[in-house]
Amino acid sequence: MGTLYLVRHGQASFGADDYDELSELGHRQSVRLGEYFAERGVKFDGLVAGTLKRHKQTMASILEGMNHSGEHLAWEGLNEYDSEAVIATVHPHRLEKATTPEMVRHHFRLLRDGLTQWMAGAASPKGMPAYREFVAGVAGALDHVRHNHYGQHVLLVTSGGPIATAVGHVLGTSPEATIELNLRIRNTSITEFAFTPKRHMLVGFNAIPHLDAAQYRDWVTYT
Repeated sequence: MGTLYLVRHGQASFGADDYDELSELGHRQSVRLGEYFAERGVKFDGLVAGTLKRHKQTMASILEGMNHSGEHLAWEGLNEYDSEAVIATVHPHRLEKATTPEMVRHHFRLLRDGLTQWMAGAASPKGMPAYREFVAGVAGALDHVRHNHYGQHVLLVTSGGPIATAVGHVLGTSPEATIELNLRIRNTSITEFAFTPKRHMLVGFNAIPHLDAAQYRDWVTYT
């Protein structure tokens, strides 16, 4: 068996002009995850990440925490969907920055509705692939790991959408279930698969053991 760790990026800059940038807390979360891996003697034979800034920054911070250096394989099919484009399919007017809890909830209600339309093929968000092509990009990364890293440990850094899609692809979940998985994935959480050359098997989902201690209680985030 091989082991694949899918990690969601650290907290990004929700509400800022550039979301695709780790916050200071996001950097600390990622370094802490690297420390956790090092404390348990986990070493990786393969490193894979999406091409977004937050993916690359998270990978670098994890390796910093492990006191390890290494090159990763950049995989564009692991990039997140464009949430603004998805929301625009159900809400054509630009949203104001979410500055209150109710505005944040409104944002995610619209996102859920837009994702439902996109996944059903009823909407085509501007600049985005069809949902089946999005799934193919994620599945391609899973296939690469199976074919090239059997019996090894692999770290894959991406976003909530691709992680939920990977779980849905392996388990055969409904689109509605995949959306709910997506919206509950925490920053720097670990979703673990065991794999053979033929298939992946889910072992754990959305775990944050590196943040279990009391001093990290305020480090748990979803954006």
